Amino acid sequence: MPKLKTNRAANKRFSMTGTGKLKRQKAGKQHILTKKSRATKRDLRKPETVDSANFKAAKKMLPYA
Repeated sequence: MPKLKTNRAANKRFSMTGTGKLKRQKAGKQHILTKKSRATKRDLRKPETVDSANFKAAKKMLPYA
């Protein structure tokens, strides 16, 4: 069986935690920040884990993670 290729886009966006969860950054922190509150922008900095509904698909893109 040939080697599996890692999806390079997914590799840049997700990282595996020590407990086996996938970590991702939140969307909405790139532009149009003036109308967002300080607390909202601060919350967008924090990483989040990938939801269980999307975990299987995201994990499939990272076969060696």
